[in-house]
Amino acid sequence: MKDLTYIGKSYPVQDAAAKATGELLYVDDMTMPRMLYAKALFSPIAHARIKRIDTTAAEALPGVWAVATYQNTPQTRFNSTTRFYMQAPAPIETERIFDDTVRFVGDRVAAVAAETEDIAQAAIDLIEVEYEPLPVVTDPLEAMREDAYPLHGSSNIALRIEKNSGDVAKGFREADRVFEDTYRTPAVHHCAIEPHTAIAEVDAQGRLTVTAPYQNTFGERIVLSRIFGLPLSKVRVVSPTMGGAFGGKMESSVELIPAALAMLCRRPVKFTATRRECMVSTRVRHASVITVKTGVKNDGTIVAQEITAITNTGAYASSAGNVIGAMSAKVFKGYKTPNMRFVGIPVYTNTPVAGAMRGYGSPQVFFAMERQLYKIAGALGMNYTELQMKNLVDPEDSDLFAGHPIGNPRPKDCVRRAMALRQNWPDMDDEDGKYLIGEGWAMGLHGSGAFGSQIDQNCMVVKMNDDGTCVLHSGTHDMGNGQLMVQIQVVAETLGIPPEQVACVASDTDVCGWNLGDFSSRGVYVSCGAVQKAAEDAAAQLRCAAAGLLGDQAEDISLHDGRAWLPEGGSASLAEVMNYAQSVQKHEIFGVATHASAHTPGSYGVHMARVKVEKATGAVTVTDYIAVHDVGRVMNRMGIEGQLEGGIQMGLGYALREELTFDAAGQLRDSSLHSYRPFRATEMPRLQTDFIEEGEPTGPYGAKSISECAVVPSAPAIINAVCDATGLDIHDLPYRPVKAEGGIRRLHTTEGCVFCGLCAKKCPYGALSVDRQTKQWRVSDRRCRECGLCAAACPKHCLSLDNSVV
Repeated sequence: MKDLTYIGKSYPVQDAAAKATGELLYVDDMTMPRMLYAKALFSPIAHARIKRIDTTAAEALPGVWAVATYQNTPQTRFNSTTRFYMQAPAPIETERIFDDTVRFVGDRVAAVAAETEDIAQAAIDLIEVEYEPLPVVTDPLEAMREDAYPLHGSSNIALRIEKNSGDVAKGFREADRVFEDTYRTPAVHHCAIEPHTAIAEVDAQGRLTVTAPYQNTFGERIVLSRIFGLPLSKVRVVSPTMGGAFGGKMESSVELIPAALAMLCRRPVKFTATRRECMVSTRVRHASVITVKTGVKNDGTIVAQEITAITNTGAYASSAGNVIGAMSAKVFKGYKTPNMRFVGIPVYTNTPVAGAMRGYGSPQVFFAMERQLYKIAGALGMNYTELQMKNLVDPEDSDLFAGHPIGNPRPKDCVRRAMALRQNWPDMDDEDGKYLIGEGWAMGLHGSGAFGSQIDQNCMVVKMNDDGTCVLHSGTHDMGNGQLMVQIQVVAETLGIPPEQVACVASDTDVCGWNLGDFSSRGVYVSCGAVQKAAEDAAAQLRCAAAGLLGDQAEDISLHDGRAWLPEGGSASLAEVMNYAQSVQKHEIFGVATHASAHTPGSYGVHMARVKVEKATGAVTVTDYIAVHDVGRVMNRMGIEGQLEGGIQMGLGYALREELTFDAAGQLRDSSLHSYRPFRATEMPRLQTDFIEEGEPTGPYGAKSISECAVVPSAPAIINAVCDATGLDIHDLPYRPVKAEGGIRRLHTTEGCVFCGLCAKKCPYGALSVDRQTKQWRVSDRRCRECGLCAAACPKHCLSLDNSVV
């Protein structure tokens, strides 16, 4: 591909300096005249009917302007992922702003708007609620049982999807070997530093405006319209600076609270969630139980695969269908498996609602797939990369289920580049046998947009200014990932002006063109496709004006260096061209384009990790890491490197530490970042990253997605490395230190198991308990229903059994 002027270069995001100096305002920094402050009452129990709620004392408190409950707010059911006004099929609608039934710890019960936060909290404390407890189920497998109490309707199974290609039964019959394994992945927190926050106001004409860091402003406008019975012309959604999202701000959750209060009291209301409220009352990643059955020939050729994914969608439908659908779409694009079946089952439980999170189903399913393929390669006596190269897709291959092209996929090139980078690793010392050393590989992929599941469309406007500079009106939002800077580069490249001469107005439903939303890795592939078309429209108009000014044909005019050029070298500045268009041709220049994607090319990545595992404790340190991604073309080198490194860091946390766990009553155990312990930048390994740039023919300037794919291969690469070092066969995330070969086996009786939190005292189901006379552990044949594994000993090994006891 030819070099370009601005595309492919490094540019900091346009607001980087303001962020670094603290000058940039986030929503929680904003104030408005007459603004009130909101606090909310969230359910302390996981499942109950509200028998009585008394807000009399709260309403009487001086300074209180409104109290919202299910009794005085709309009872319209909605799905917070709605994206189209006339969406068909409609998403499952199970949620209300406030309901007379609470379904998880953290569900919305009531809210107060008052003149200060302290008054609002004092009013919350005065609200009296009497609950009628209902049965609680937190495990999706338990929730699927016929005798489980349903959260909605008659069953906890939200829906079921099945996709098939080829003849799976025949493929398994033809296989030389068949492997079947079940893997578990946890719910995790997004860990965006900015908490969920919103300001809502209703003007004198009854028009509702919500200002919040949303990833999906036009979708949220529809949700608000539906809930409050307003036409879209009476709802405005503005998304200013966002302090991180990772999918967690794709849909309304607590942001609905100030909207409901503002509708009641007709004054601006701000609500900002605490960290605990962000962790339990917004959205989490879907936990999953995934069974993979794979048939292979003795030479490593995959001939059949069947995947059954059960996901925990939490208390409400939300993204239940979208995430399982996205997961199902990805598994048909990675390997040339001729016979394949995917079954997906999202299940309701009394846990926080699961929604979008970076990777949108891909991290869960590719952990299971890549973990098993690594195991299969070992069983066949093959190198894992040999098995990969035999089965990975090639350029011009098609989606095995949908049949449409998957673009220009280059996962094999990623493998080759990663193998070359592996030669740069220094030798690793096991420090006299103290450590076990292991290396692991994994492939992962994600899509580029939402084509195939919905209309994947954006509208962009490029408005030329009198002096030849311009303003981009973009319906997308920059979540910290730099996508608006890339859009600015696309405008600059197309018009031939420096990026600093392109301003951007973004993410306001009143002044920007329609946008499906900032999710599904659409930012470069779809949004920049629309930007390129809008800029090309403006460029064509500029060439027509320049032709009149310079006396030549429009098709002979070129634009670069801020000027319109004739073939023989004569030129005019774009300011002169604009003056001619306005004063002589009597028109302004607006480039307008609507772009609907007709493809979703795969974005592929291959990661390799090296770990050292301490024999005595099982503690894992990731020392070296390689990541190579097929991105079509690098648009902003600084930005793409940051996206890849951030994705790896998120994947390390997913693999080694991060997990939201709930006890049998549905209570979250770790409700602060201090106890949750997200992976830190200081813990990152030595990184080598690179990119395959072979061009995506359908993408803007040859580009496709990167940001979500960056997290997908991380966890399986790390866990495969741990298994390589220890010989363990790990099926669950996250990994916890275990008794590796030669390790010390100790008995801890003073602290709880970090997995189920109860086993150190006594397993409530009799699977693991302490004999009072001998003060030793007793293990029964029963499995603990709390954690499912304690009959064998604490699976996270903060509690383990001495050999002499067993």
